[in-house]
Amino acid sequence: MQTHPKWWDDNKTSSWERTKDAMKRDWEQTKHDFGGKAPDLDQDVNDTVKQAVGKQAIPPDGVSNADGGPNTPGWDHAEPALRYGWGAADHYKDHGQWDAGLEGKLSEEWNDLKTGRTWDEIKSTVRRGWDKSRSKTG
Repeated sequence: MQTHPKWWDDNKTSSWERTKDAMKRDWEQTKHDFGGKAPDLDQDVNDTVKQAVGKQAIPPDGVSNADGGPNTPGWDHAEPALRYGWGAADHYKDHGQWDAGLEGKLSEEWNDLKTGRTWDEIKSTVRRGWDKSRSKTG
């Protein structure tokens, strides 16, 4: 099974590895913010960006940024779609905004990967990865 679109390269893999732990914390914080049982990590977009570029240490799983627990189910499920959206934002950096044309292209690429998950299932998570990647440069 192919796990990346054709445009994915070693640079994207390396960059994603530096970024994914910060995005995982952001994911867990979002679940908390929406009433989930995940702990409050005191994580905001500024923390995510600083952690992604190595300017702020990433605390252990379940530990608040203010304090400096266990993995919550869901990250392993979300990570491939977040990774794809994050990488797509760099690959399609000349594409100014998320729109129907871009979404159609990303949907086609995702479906070509044959992950067993539909575009409709992961679209919002891909978009979150795209938005987080764009916010690091904006």
